[in-house]
Amino acid sequence: MDDKPVERAGYHHGSLPDALTAAALELLDERGQEQVTVREVARRAGVSPGAPFRHFADRQALLTAVVERILADFEQWQLAAVAEDEGPAMRAFGLGFVRYAIRHPHRFELIRSKVFGSRQPAELRQRLSGLEQALTGIIVAGQQAGELRAGDPAIVGLAGQALVYGLSQMIVDGYLPPEQAEQLAEQVLDTCGLGIVNSANFQEP
Repeated sequence: MDDKPVERAGYHHGSLPDALTAAALELLDERGQEQVTVREVARRAGVSPGAPFRHFADRQALLTAVVERILADFEQWQLAAVAEDEGPAMRAFGLGFVRYAIRHPHRFELIRSKVFGSRQPAELRQRLSGLEQALTGIIVAGQQAGELRAGDPAIVGLAGQALVYGLSQMIVDGYLPPEQAEQLAEQVLDTCGLGIVNSANFQEP
């Protein structure tokens, strides 16, 4: 491998941490989490191998910054999915989760390791809190509209997360055939309803 730094647009006229995070995200999408190394990220950003350590304590700190950027993108993706769907917002939110995992499997795997574990990095708490509040708002609005069963929004949200997380994992692991994954996800969400009172009312004719 050629270890010479590659000059990339953005660093000399912007923030080095941002450039390093962007390079790491690019590498993640191409090769997966295990192949994201500080040395390769530095090379892609056009800086010396030691430069990233002036901004990130170690590789895990860099990956946490990548997750924060992914979550920001994911939040916009989810809000757009809800805005564009004419059906129940909870269904759109859940399907958006699965579709994001289908399109970005390496990002999903990194989110799984950093977010869906026993410990979450403190740097992600504000972003995760925003996502949780958005989901709670969708659930409460759905309950008020009669789309979702009454109950603790936190439990409804947990049930929805368990469903779409499990579906996404099965898709990313290859258990579900990729060419049918999105269609199967829609069918499963409609069958389980994500707590919807009568999901048949919202299915396409």
